[in-house]
Amino acid sequence: MPKNKTHSGTKKRVRVTGSGKLVHAGSGKRHNLEKKATKQTRRIDGMHVVADVDVPRLKKLLGR
Repeated sequence: MPKNKTHSGTKKRVRVTGSGKLVHAGSGKRHNLEKKATKQTRRIDGMHVVADVDVPRLKKLLGR
């Protein structure tokens, strides 16, 4: 039986935490930061937990 390959696009965008949750980087931190308030850029910084409905599909793409 051949091994399943991990989807290379998904592994660059989604990370598995120690507890097994899937997290992804938030949007809105790439460009046009001068016009956004500092309070807003702090709030949108960091990782966000993937929605529950998307977890099974992403786990399959990650080979888990």
